[in-house]
Amino acid sequence: MKVGPYSISLIETGDFRLDGGAMFGVVPKPLWSRLCPADDANRIFMTMRVLLIENSERKILVDCGAGEKDGLKFRELYALDNSQKSLVNSLRASGITPDQITDVILTHLHFDHAGGATRLDGKEVVPTFPKAQYYVQRKQYDHALSRSERDRASYIDQNYEPLRAAGQLNFTDGDTEILPGIELLTMSGHTPFLQTVRVTDGTHVVWFPADLIPMSAHIPLPYIMGYDLFPVTTLAEKKKILPRVADEKWTVVFEHDPQVPASRLSLDDKGKVVKGEDVAI
Repeated sequence: MKVGPYSISLIETGDFRLDGGAMFGVVPKPLWSRLCPADDANRIFMTMRVLLIENSERKILVDCGAGEKDGLKFRELYALDNSQKSLVNSLRASGITPDQITDVILTHLHFDHAGGATRLDGKEVVPTFPKAQYYVQRKQYDHALSRSERDRASYIDQNYEPLRAAGQLNFTDGDTEILPGIELLTMSGHTPFLQTVRVTDGTHVVWFPADLIPMSAHIPLPYIMGYDLFPVTTLAEKKKILPRVADEKWTVVFEHDPQVPASRLSLDDKGKVVKGEDVAI
């Protein structure tokens, strides 16, 4: 897909599973399981899909998936699966090597978004993309270092501290245009200062909301993850932005939806925002 000077494509980095009840919070299982059937451990099947934005000068990734450096116990807990797809292999299938990536925008530092930012080199953990500059909100980084018992399992220092040690980690501060036509819109319901990414040429928009709307099943307002630190804030953020997304016909990329990579949103006959037509990217 072309948006202004940018070519946009989707990169598949692997699959995993998370508890279905945690993924849908207060929504009862008989409702969410119609959309996302659970396995015997009550986990639902999910993917880790990232955005690749290219122009003549830059190759930009938005998020990196979980990577492949974690131990067997961790991988079994989340059913992490790279047997069919991985970040580096998917990029190579698109003709791109790791040293060609110029920029990496990390929406936030949870392991399934930032894990692939680093890799194992022998026993040392190093940046996956040696020539890239990585970007994360400063307040998200601060939160990652001071994490609480409620969300500490999602933050793993080896996913981002090697970036800082290498001088490749840069901090953003609130909503900003990080590059011409590439805007960061911050949301703090899921985790403090998650930065969603909006690519626009003034007419067309591709929006990567990350865990504000991880799957198309999370479009309805009450469908909010139990993982969200501030679910009422998530609700307010969705109520504010989703009508605009539908009205302006943004293309929404769902980072974790195994069935629906991207779609537009629309209003139903009751004025509720719902999933519209699927969009190929």
